[in-house]
Amino acid sequence: MALDDPRHLADGEMPEQGAQTAATSRFPEPEPLVGDELLPCGRPLSHAWEQARDLGTLTDPHAAHCSYCQEAVDGLTALDNATRALGATKRLSAHALTDRVVQAVRAEVRLGAMLPLDDPSHDLRIAESAAARVLRKAADTVPGARAASCRLTATGEGTAVHITMTLAVALDQPLPERAARVRRAVLHAANHRLGLTVTVVDLRIDDVLDPLDASGGEPSEQGGRR
Repeated sequence: MALDDPRHLADGEMPEQGAQTAATSRFPEPEPLVGDELLPCGRPLSHAWEQARDLGTLTDPHAAHCSYCQEAVDGLTALDNATRALGATKRLSAHALTDRVVQAVRAEVRLGAMLPLDDPSHDLRIAESAAARVLRKAADTVPGARAASCRLTATGEGTAVHITMTLAVALDQPLPERAARVRRAVLHAANHRLGLTVTVVDLRIDDVLDPLDASGGEPSEQGGRR
């Protein structure tokens, strides 16, 4: 084989290494755009979508074996199918089509991410908004505490999730004691009612309750919370 043959391998380089190097050069690590959502694997969501639409039969070794990238592509495929189905509807105006697509996207945003549950088959998931609602109610059962918002984020380590919750609390007892009670209530609901594996419950106090509001302990619902 001639030295200038493009298939020529460097001294000591195995054929497999050459193939891996070629694959890497064909699929460089993408640069995330400003505001782009990162998947738990670290890849930008937009990159997974662009590959699914533009690469055709080419296969990115990472995307081919990454469950997070595959899930993102599946979601895009479902949205594309829904859009095509709506576009095929007879006598559907452009304005009506746009309105229905926007409604579908807004519904998906309200659901939030689909979080894995700690079940043996690892194929059960729950919408972030549904899980957050249960955890806020659990926090509200602690007298003198009211949950304002709750976010759940997959850590990328198995089925584990990170919980971040903001609270309004009364000042009739030390804050660390009340926060500990809230954390126990949230963990119990996450583990025993939802089946979530939780790594951290991060509590942030951003408001103070009036004495009259702090006397109860019943769950409360605030419109638009999550």
